[in-house]
Amino acid sequence: MTTKLTLTIDDTVIDSAKKYARRKGKSLSGIVENYLKSISIQDESKSVLSPKVAKLMGSVKLPEDFDYKKELGSALLKKYK
Repeated sequence: MTTKLTLTIDDTVIDSAKKYARRKGKSLSGIVENYLKSISIQDESKSVLSPKVAKLMGSVKLPEDFDYKKELGSALLKKYK
């Protein structure tokens, strides 16, 4: 089922978007729909952890002052030295 949606967008943006859609041989509605699908999928994938990762969470205790970037930099320096 498709539903009509009304958006308020600057005229210059609409003109540019229509030209882009025409060049790509697609409808502007289709482009907007695909974009909205892609950002909602990205958002969902970030919030869902695999069971294996969820099981590992909390298994390592690090000091309060642990600096991840500093440790990573040191490890990379040692590896590629």
